[in-house]
Amino acid sequence: MAVADSLSRSGVRARTRLVEARLWPVLAVMLAGVFCVSLGVGRFHVPIGHVFGILLSHLTPVDPFWSGVEGRVVELIRMPRLIVAGLAGGGLALAGAALQGTFRNPLVGPQIIGVSSGAAFGGSLAIMASDSATLLILCAFGFGLLSMAVVYGISRIGGRSPILMLVLSGVVTSAFFTALVSLIKYLADPDDKLPAIVYWLMGSFASATYGKALVLAVTVGIGGIVIYLLRFRINLLSLGDEEAMALGVAVERTRWLIMVCVTLIVAAVVSVAGVVGWVGLVVPHIARMIAGPDNRVLLPASALIGATYLIVIDDVARTATAAEIPLGVITAIIGAPVFAYLLRRTQAKGWKHD
Repeated sequence: MAVADSLSRSGVRARTRLVEARLWPVLAVMLAGVFCVSLGVGRFHVPIGHVFGILLSHLTPVDPFWSGVEGRVVELIRMPRLIVAGLAGGGLALAGAALQGTFRNPLVGPQIIGVSSGAAFGGSLAIMASDSATLLILCAFGFGLLSMAVVYGISRIGGRSPILMLVLSGVVTSAFFTALVSLIKYLADPDDKLPAIVYWLMGSFASATYGKALVLAVTVGIGGIVIYLLRFRINLLSLGDEEAMALGVAVERTRWLIMVCVTLIVAAVVSVAGVVGWVGLVVPHIARMIAGPDNRVLLPASALIGATYLIVIDDVARTATAAEIPLGVITAIIGAPVFAYLLRRTQAKGWKHD
């Protein structure tokens, strides 16, 4: 029996390494290709050859064959925007995959722990009080963390936080902050502040800057690295609490550590881009169909696919109509039917099917 188990584990590791060797380069190349093409996409078209010339000019001397306007559009407007979009998409998808594995539930997304609603309230409050972008980021981030603390306080029973209590606490907290957001919209100046709040809540990368990209890179990087380091424990948590504890995992501490990292990522994304829904719910399902259930492969695959997906969504938002379409509208229109299809397919085969 021991020999059979050893051979089985060796086979799983070999398959995982094979998937990693084939999948990650393909997804990375796809992301790089979409990123480069997107630099030329928009109301002001920049030929792809000019885009590559502008990018190469930072690495090696190149005689400019592009106009100064094209260079400024690519470097100062679209580059930071696409970096923010990629980081936001990768972070949200990674957070969703981690939560689904941790809670053993395909319906769990970043919104389930109330962070998005808390950050949305903080950002709305900042917009109503001031025009400062820095204050908006700080308030959204701070209230996102506050919502996580509220969930933690409500769910504690006898020194522990059962999964059901965590989920219900997240639902209650989300409803509370959503009501506060509605109150802010009711009190806001309808000619000035209200349109800004509503547009920000629907999500957009129009105000992206290199400064915001740096904020997002640091927060998503820290949260993502910690989650990836916990990939083996997430695999064990997906087996169930009793099995994970039997294998030596501190279940509650690990779950809360993952939730803190998810809070860090989601609050940062909301503070920079507004509420962007469905990414953390749909993309992990797509990644799971491609990469399988092993979080050693699933987590990076979700991040790469999520980054590519949100960059494409941003391209559509910028080019579909004369006025930019809010991201939340497009992600909901695409995400809801796709998720319904994936949910039926997943439930037909079972959550544990691989």
